[in-house]
Amino acid sequence: MNGFERRKEQKKRSIIEASLTLFMKHGIQKVSIAEIAKEANVSQVTIYNYFESKHNLIHEMFIYYIDHKYQEFEQIMSSLVPFPEKIEKIIFSKKEAASQIHEELYQYIMKEYSSNENYVEKLYTEKAIPLFYSLFSEGREQGFIDPNISNEAILFYIQMLKEYIQREEVYQRILPLSEEITKIFFYGIIGKEAP
Repeated sequence: MNGFERRKEQKKRSIIEASLTLFMKHGIQKVSIAEIAKEANVSQVTIYNYFESKHNLIHEMFIYYIDHKYQEFEQIMSSLVPFPEKIEKIIFSKKEAASQIHEELYQYIMKEYSSNENYVEKLYTEKAIPLFYSLFSEGREQGFIDPNISNEAILFYIQMLKEYIQREEVYQRILPLSEEITKIFFYGIIGKEAP
């Protein structure tokens, strides 16, 4: 990549990051291209030259956001901390993401997530599932996952949750409950330890 292409990609990334910052605070509808241009320190013409429309910019921002969240997940999964600490970090990152995101942006992301053959599904299938298998093995080795529960059963359970969450009437209500749902998934309704 030459210097021009590198500067172009950096400017494009600045626009995407500026739009994400504004969308996280104010939602999608209330943010104008002029506000994004001001935040990114570029002209509105530059935004239209790179993205053609606000719709395309939103789509690129969605992919950027999902990639960023996946990289955070990947870092947690590849860290050398014990299994329970990894689970705590996963739960904390869910809580933090839920507290920072504007409801309208969350609804947009969930709508994209629930569409057929989407970017998130591809990322989940190709990259996240192998990481989950690794996490399950690690949990078994450290004595935190019942060795009698197969990876297939755990993934089946995750798939049931995913399919339910992708329903519009569900994802419209789930944001405030995301931390609790994550805790139930990892610890069950009894909590971390049985009495």
